[in-house]
Parts: sequence; structure tokens; C-alpha cells
Amino acid sequence: MSISVCMATYNGEKYIHDQITSILAQLKYDDEVIVVDDCSNDKTVEMLRNMKDNRINIYFNDRNMGHVYSFGHAISKANNETVFMADQDDVWNDGRVAIMMKILIETESLLVSTNTEFMDMTGTKMNFPVEELKAGDSCRHLKNILSIFTGKTGYYGCAMAFRKRMTHLILPIPNFVESHDLWIALASNLFGSNAHLEEKTLKRRVHEKNASIVKRSYYKKIYSRWIFILSGIVLIKRIIQFKYNRY
Repeated sequence: MSISVCMATYNGEKYIHDQITSILAQLKYDDEVIVVDDCSNDKTVEMLRNMKDNRINIYFNDRNMGHVYSFGHAISKANNETVFMADQDDVWNDGRVAIMMKILIETESLLVSTNTEFMDMTGTKMNFPVEELKAGDSCRHLKNILSIFTGKTGYYGCAMAFRKRMTHLILPIPNFVESHDLWIALASNLFGSNAHLEEKTLKRRVHEKNASIVKRSYYKKIYSRWIFILSGIVLIKRIIQFKYNRY
């Protein structure tokens, strides 16, 4: 199956070259990298263009829209059968694509999510306390949904790949959604088609601008529970429509 890698960028010049290089090394000639730039004012776009690789396709938001919208925009541009998510400042481990594709094919799941390693701003390996996914929980959809609700979850967009037909469920991403990662994970678990891979398939860079790592206040956590409920209602409606249209 051919692959579309979807990435949102914003002022990512410091790390973007290393990340794109690690991605392109694992792609075939007919795969693609879809980048949506969210009005960067540094050399991010220039660096991408200077790589002179025809697999890189760059799109632009006409104003700063944030990472959730930008990832949704990137996913909407994907042409291939399998969509991989990528952040601008990480590095993919060797063999990531092969092992994740293997799980998608063997399990016939809509979504596969993996665990990750961590590194600091200099690229030095570090320990970082996060909940890790267990393969045995792949089909424990209610447990996974409750983990998303309580914030005890190891789902991160940068560690996901999914089948393109899943875009009928997840797009468009509503404006109220705070996290595209959890939106996608919730969709796959509500649908009942989800796979966990315990291997660590990439190195995530920890710094103060990480949207998915920054600690949240108590009030923001409460607000997120409300977003979870709204998200569940929207997704259940879409799943019913999706299954109805299939038959």
C-alpha cells in the first residue's frame, strides 16, 4: 500500500531537516509527504523546498489556524491508501514504516498506534513519564475510551498510522476539538477497529513548545472532559452514517 505522511509545520526550521530526512529514507518513490505550513515566519518552507524531493508537497493556511486545523488540512490532501502522522521536530526510527504497515495489514484495523522514545532539544535520549500502550489492550475499546476520558492514555498523533477510509469518520475535525490525536483514537475505538504496537517507533523531542506534552491546568482538564463528550456524540453519529452507507 502506498503512503501519505501528513505533517503540520510552524516555525520548525531548527529540527525539520532531520525529521524529513528520517521520513524520506523509509518511503518509496510513489509515496508522498503532505506538509501544511501554518504561516511560519522562519525558514521552514525554504528548507523543505531546498530538499528538492518531488515527494514533498507543501500547502499553506491563509492565516494562523493552529495545529489541529493544520493536521486536518494535511489529512484532507492525502492521496494514498495509508496515512502516517508526523510532527515537525521528531525523528523516525529505522523500520517504523515497515512494522506499522505489517500490523495494519495483519490486524485489518483502521488505526495502529505505537509507543515512543524521547530526546531533549540536543537529541540526547531521556526518560519522560508517559502512559504506554499495551498490545493486549488493542480490542479493549471501552477501557481505551475511558483512558482517553481520564487523560491516562498513550495515544499520540505522531505515533499513528491509519487507513485512508478512516478520513470519512475523522474529517472534518470540529473547531472545538483540542487534540487531533485523541479525536482519531476515540474514533477508532468507538468504531471498534484499533491496534496497539508496543514497539517504540520514533524519537519525540521534548521542549517547551510541544503541544502534546505541555502540562495542563486543572480547569483545562475539566474543559477537556466536556470536549470528550461532544466529540463522542459527533463521532457516534458519523459512525452510524458510515456503517449505513457501507451496506
